[in-house]
Amino acid sequence: MAKALLVASREMKAYLSTWMGYVICAAALFIEGLLFNAYAVGAQPKASAEVLANYFYFASGIAMVAGVFLSMRLLAEEKQNGTIVLFFTSPITERQLIYGKFLSAFGFMMIIQLLSLYMPGLIFMVGKVSLGHLAAGYLMLALIGASAIAIALFASAISPNQLVAGVTGALFVVTLLVLWMVADVVSPPFKELFGYLAIHNRHFMPFSQGIVHIRDVVYYGSVIFFFLECSVRALEARRWQG
Repeated sequence: MAKALLVASREMKAYLSTWMGYVICAAALFIEGLLFNAYAVGAQPKASAEVLANYFYFASGIAMVAGVFLSMRLLAEEKQNGTIVLFFTSPITERQLIYGKFLSAFGFMMIIQLLSLYMPGLIFMVGKVSLGHLAAGYLMLALIGASAIAIALFASAISPNQLVAGVTGALFVVTLLVLWMVADVVSPPFKELFGYLAIHNRHFMPFSQGIVHIRDVVYYGSVIFFFLECSVRALEARRWQG
């Protein structure tokens, strides 16, 4: 665990010392601000809970996009620059490396989410919403963002450069995203299967309404664990290939 945290600390410094982290953070907050005013608040009067649910709806999409951008460089950049060889010769295991890099991207994602708290805070100034609704929504943003990070990290592990990693990661996330639409046009048992595997919709909606189901937390935890372990296996395979 200590070595994974060491890797996470190193990667976090990379986010904070380069333009990429600040650009992703600024772009995410800027787009969220625009959508908050245009979509969540809108021109028509709405109940505070509805405004908050709308905010979490588009913020979940931005969290997924930010997760892909934050993760695409984590391993692909190391391979592109040839520095991945240094990890193979160091006393760090593949699992410590993968989980350390995941924690760094997740930590930076949480910084973005903390900076976005002023938007729900504006709702408190003119209306009243439940703190439980707010907590459930931000738990959802953390889970869906972490899922996108884990998926894109796996894409980064199997891609030769950052561009391919970004495209591959986005493709994986979009595929899981649109499965709920596929579920509407297929017959059982695929209807239930695709509906369950979809990363949004069924698992997202309760959180946006302030309701937390353990089954949804387990789903997102399973997605994160599955793709992180796939990344570990991909890195192990690369080490054995030399």
